[in-house]
Amino acid sequence: MSEPSDSENSSEHAAPQWYVYLLRCADSSLYTGVTTDPERRLREHNGKLKGKGAKYTRTRRPVTLATAIPLPSKVAVYQAEYAIKRLSRTEKESVVSLGVTHPLFVRWLG
Repeated sequence: MSEPSDSENSSEHAAPQWYVYLLRCADSSLYTGVTTDPERRLREHNGKLKGKGAKYTRTRRPVTLATAIPLPSKVAVYQAEYAIKRLSRTEKESVVSLGVTHPLFVRWLG
């Protein structure tokens, strides 16, 4: 039996990429969440997969992905989610516009 290559071995143990994301709902409101797979999560929010999505978005479909920001750790995305949820709508729109370059993310991305 052969040994797994270094690339196979490292991908098995690699930490997942975490994202904080904002969805734009049918009523133009913004919803913030975290995931390792933004496209799958979008399909869940829209009811296209078995997962039911958030209660908030179930009544505001269809939703679209406004932005998904990759951050270095699970802790970082939950901290960012909390910080974004505390922002005003105008400030959230600036997160959508600026993405990863928004000053909010300096803390985690340097």
